[in-house]
Amino acid sequence: MKEEIIISGFGGQGVLSMGKILAYAGLMNNLEVTWMPAYGPEQRGGTANVTVILSDTPISSPVLDTYDTAVVLNQQSLDKFESKVKPSGLLIYDAYGIHRRPGRTDIIVREIPAMDAAVEMGNSKTYNMIVLGAILGMKPVVDVDAVLRGLKKTLPERHHHLLPLNEQAIRRGMDLVKN
Repeated sequence: MKEEIIISGFGGQGVLSMGKILAYAGLMNNLEVTWMPAYGPEQRGGTANVTVILSDTPISSPVLDTYDTAVVLNQQSLDKFESKVKPSGLLIYDAYGIHRRPGRTDIIVREIPAMDAAVEMGNSKTYNMIVLGAILGMKPVVDVDAVLRGLKKTLPERHHHLLPLNEQAIRRGMDLVKN
């Protein structure tokens, strides 16, 4: 198994955090992992992306030209990464902030209403965990328990009281893609 993933959006959407948590979860599932963030000096509001590779064999390079899965959370990311999804790959996007829908027919395209789900949960900060849950719902490359352990490792201890809310958000994201 080898899964090459790009997650991209605006700084402040939790893009880098999703990648880091996914990478930690991969390590906890005894996978080979690379985590390569990229962001501009603006961070909040600027474009950010993270490449995560999860594999059961050694990974030769963290640098990729194409991806098995792309998660795009803004129009700039869709414009940049839609063409880089491998044929038969997966493109996940939230229509919030996207004005031109993906047009490829040789890949699986899945819209998820993550922002709407975050609003329904009453906390916009759950957005990235809802998106992460949707990724896992479509491509269960790591188990949810490992993701929760990764979240606990990356979340400062003063915020550990938010772990149940984040678990609920991950499961909500998984439910979004079941239908």
